Amino acid sequence: MDSALPPALRASASALRQPPLRATSHSTAEADVWAELRAEAEAALIEEPLYAGIIQATILDQRGLAQALAYRLAHRLGDGDLARLSMRDLCLAAFEADPQAGVHAVRDLIAIRERDPTCRRYLDPFLFYKGFAALEGYRVAHWLWHQGRMTLALHVQSRISEVFGCDIHPAARIGSGVFIDHATGVVIGETTVVADDVSILQAVTLGGNGKESGDRHPKIERGVLLSVGAKVLGNIRVGEGAKVAAAAVVLHEVPPHTTVAGVPARVVSRIPRNEEPALTMDQFFGDGI
Repeated sequence: MDSALPPALRASASALRQPPLRATSHSTAEADVWAELRAEAEAALIEEPLYAGIIQATILDQRGLAQALAYRLAHRLGDGDLARLSMRDLCLAAFEADPQAGVHAVRDLIAIRERDPTCRRYLDPFLFYKGFAALEGYRVAHWLWHQGRMTLALHVQSRISEVFGCDIHPAARIGSGVFIDHATGVVIGETTVVADDVSILQAVTLGGNGKESGDRHPKIERGVLLSVGAKVLGNIRVGEGAKVAAAAVVLHEVPPHTTVAGVPARVVSRIPRNEEPALTMDQFFGDGI
């Protein structure tokens, strides 16, 4: 599939397959994460009996992570147009067809646990976090899009937007270990490429800059932090390990390992190469270049 892409997209697609920026403190094995998630679910049965039926059906009655995730997404995205049972089968087909689906889900869960100070267990994002649900739902829509099932892909996109307030075009290319915090107001356009280990806060837009057609959306390299309300517009590149400050409007290329801020955004500080803003979630601007 990559050979049919324009050179810029092929380069970005290869970046998506690179290893993570750093080793996480939690196991990245799907079986280990699934076992920990089940243990957390069992503990939650005792903690909150009123929610026990949902936890039992969503996690403890499922064979594995893919089945549990398909069940949970179907419960949240199924509606009158596409019932929950049909949505579950659709999600499960996507996860089972994609050999990287488990890797994506595990690394996305770990990203939340590593970077969100409010997250103390996998169970919380799995059940409740809009950003995680929107991202995994997008992965279903992305699979459908590349199967030529564009109508269903757009339906899933629409449901994600309606339910989670996060609009990700099915054709966008998003790596793993991506953290979409809060998710509300996030918009990611059709030809956007987001590499591994990126953090995206609420109200971020990765959009076009007008009525251009073709490849018209941003390319976000590994380890970038996109802070609250940041807007990156046009077919421009945000370099590896960069930081885009809150409410910045980015209209030009962002060099790697820099912080940009303002309207329009400009470089306000350099970031040491050993610092990883997407992982530390440090939104400090710095004191100048």
